Amino acid sequence: MEETMHTTSNTAIHDPAAPKPPFSLYLLGCALVAALGGLLFGFDTAVISGTVDALRAKFALSDNLLGFTVASALIGTILGSIGAGRPADIFGRRAALAALGVIYVVSSLGCAFSWDWWSFLAFRFLGGLAVGGASVVSPLYIAEISPAYYRGRMVAITQFNVVLGILLAYLSNYLIGGMHLGENEWRWMFGVMAAPSLMFFLLIFLTPQSPRWLVAQGRLDEARTVLQRCGSDTGSVEGEIREIQQSMDLTHHSLKEPFYCRRYLKPIMLAVAMGAFNQLSGINAVLYYTPSIFKTAGAGVESALLQSVIIGFTMLVFTMIAMVIIDHFGRRKLMIVGSFGYIIGLAGATYAFYAKVEGPLLLASLIVFISAHGFGQGAVIWVFISEIFPNRVRARGQALGSFTHWAMNAAISWTFPMIAAAAGWMAFAFYALCMVGQLVWVLLIMPETKGVSLEQIQEKLGIE
Repeated sequence: MEETMHTTSNTAIHDPAAPKPPFSLYLLGCALVAALGGLLFGFDTAVISGTVDALRAKFALSDNLLGFTVASALIGTILGSIGAGRPADIFGRRAALAALGVIYVVSSLGCAFSWDWWSFLAFRFLGGLAVGGASVVSPLYIAEISPAYYRGRMVAITQFNVVLGILLAYLSNYLIGGMHLGENEWRWMFGVMAAPSLMFFLLIFLTPQSPRWLVAQGRLDEARTVLQRCGSDTGSVEGEIREIQQSMDLTHHSLKEPFYCRRYLKPIMLAVAMGAFNQLSGINAVLYYTPSIFKTAGAGVESALLQSVIIGFTMLVFTMIAMVIIDHFGRRKLMIVGSFGYIIGLAGATYAFYAKVEGPLLLASLIVFISAHGFGQGAVIWVFISEIFPNRVRARGQALGSFTHWAMNAAISWTFPMIAAAAGWMAFAFYALCMVGQLVWVLLIMPETKGVSLEQIQEKLGIE
């Protein structure tokens, strides 16, 4: 296989002559169920934002310990993301998603009934394992059941649900905060997540196994059935099966072969860059501390929670827009527009804090910033990482991209309270500079992956 792809700004992996498969409502239903893992991921990520002050008071936390408390889930998330690939390969994507549903239930109830700081940390860590696992397995599963023509939109449902989960967490916190439940208010904020977690666990059993995982297991008849119901890239189920088998080439490769080797260097570097830049925007620092940021700017408690809802709703709207156009405009164009939006929004927030004119300017800047995230990196990251690795190592590649994302997330979230306490403008200025770096990376290196089957992407990247 001699063909290679130059990852420059004018090169795209795209076949305009690729057939358009019929749209399958069954495919949509399966994607929606799997993406519920993303909704729980988003809810769990953002729910702590409304509890920060209560946790500080309840457990007498310093700025450093508060940062560690918020980051405790992220430590679990890092381990969950790097460890999810192997079980997903051994037991299947569906079984892995079911296990994550159980962990979500236990974590949410455990946080609600935690009896001291250590027990709270333990259950937040457990929830982090589920979030990390969901960030790997949900987009991985959806990518593997979706024809190329619809893959961007289908995988982007995961990110839509992540954002929906964030909005629901903000809205839930706002509604619970309005009930004035006293010192146990924060417990209710965590506990409500048990209901959607249980629903996710039950619904996942209505979905099929991934056809690519079934082929790897030699269960070809089952794979044929799934492809017939979800659709194929070639229009021929048998042709699709052969293409998947060829991409795996298990005669010359093993599902257990080394992952970190020269053969996979190109997708590894792309996944690491995508995951790192996602968090170097400061997105999760803003999501975790949104009410605190607005309170620092002079807003009252209820006003800060309401403005958090506005931020969450804005990101949902722009994520929806990106979902509609990602398979038409492609991944790179969304990233370019998003990078410019990041830079403008972060520059505005930097000035607002530096000049101490926060108020409307800060809210407007954060709305631009969050819109850019929803339209760009937020919509693209899980789609892109799920596409660029060969079938035989895709789970491990997805795990690496997610691990990078969450490791950077933990570092950013842990340090933000300390930097913000010293000078809030410095944090936003650093994030803005990093987004200039992202723009350069997208323009010069990031390839386009829209509209081509997973197996053909492997070929275009020059991976034997």
